[in-house]
Amino acid sequence: MDITAQELNRATLGRQLLLGREALGAGEAVRRVVALQAQHAASPYVALWNRLAGFAPEELDVAFAERAVVKATLMRITLHAVHGDDYQVFREAMQQTLYASRLGYRFAAAGLTPADGEALVPELLDFADRPRTAAEAQDWLAERVGAEKMAGAWWGLKAYAPLLHVPTGGPWSFGVRSSFVAARTGPVPRGRAPVPEALRHLVLRYLGGFGPASVADVAQFVMVPRAPVRQALSALGDEVEQLRGPEGTLLYDVPGASRPPADTPAPPRLMAMWDSVLLAHADRSRVIPPAYRRLVIRVNGDVLPTLLIDGRVAGVWRAVDGGVEATAFHDLPTTVWDALAAEAASLMALLADRDTEVYRRYHHWWPKLPAGQVRLLRG
Repeated sequence: MDITAQELNRATLGRQLLLGREALGAGEAVRRVVALQAQHAASPYVALWNRLAGFAPEELDVAFAERAVVKATLMRITLHAVHGDDYQVFREAMQQTLYASRLGYRFAAAGLTPADGEALVPELLDFADRPRTAAEAQDWLAERVGAEKMAGAWWGLKAYAPLLHVPTGGPWSFGVRSSFVAARTGPVPRGRAPVPEALRHLVLRYLGGFGPASVADVAQFVMVPRAPVRQALSALGDEVEQLRGPEGTLLYDVPGASRPPADTPAPPRLMAMWDSVLLAHADRSRVIPPAYRRLVIRVNGDVLPTLLIDGRVAGVWRAVDGGVEATAFHDLPTTVWDALAAEAASLMALLADRDTEVYRRYHHWWPKLPAGQVRLLRG
């Protein structure tokens, strides 16, 4: 074996800036970690707070406003925040998946064909040359395809077309009602064929941010079939190296990428909902112990805010009146609780001017969790 499970854990945590907070700007940090899950508007902020020394949320506000960091449907057909310079090539790498998913059976159920979708995209982008609300876009579509087909058309096109989410205000830049604007970052991808150069670029960026990783891991993160991933890795030649992981699994990595020793300390963290590090591998045991996977990744896909202890999920947390309530799935020593209390004090300072009960709409999952060590951390 060239690399152990523990070394894989530390390699990914190091590349994700989770072995120690670093002094980086928001934009450069997003570039370093590749992409931040952004289904919940608060999550990119909590994710960067976990990773950056002296993180100022206002800096991410500005980055979103100036499109240095953009929010769009990308990997796994979910919302991600990525560096503005990465959006075009990431979107091109996703072409095959977005075409198959968003111009697929649900689009057809509305009585539309992929050719209809391709024809509508340029017109939609012209319409979205300035920010448009979802309601405005739906009215525009209804005039072109009819009211009975509008819902299916919008379901497909809002993710398939190269549209960016526009900051609309609120505590985390984006409110409940979405607005969209045309990306205009480069040629508009067309057709169902993958863009090989773009996929190779994304594979390299993924390995740099989450590696070492298997073909299955890359395919899981991007939601691209394994065959194109294998082709991309083969075409990269000497730009990647091969390792043997646990149980002889073939892994790939960027030559010279950091791989800290297995005994490198990993400080406690209060991770954001849907944090990318929890979802970036087919084998999620790298960060989530198998016994806890169904506890933190719920049946509908919600990924709860987690406690990361010694580099692995050990429980969940939620913001409540008076502090942060932490539930550990196994006993934690006093020193760890003290470190979590310090993290909670820092998190409460972040939330104080934003939303002191962030993620509260997901509290309905807590009664379904097993009994554990529960503490209210006031800092």
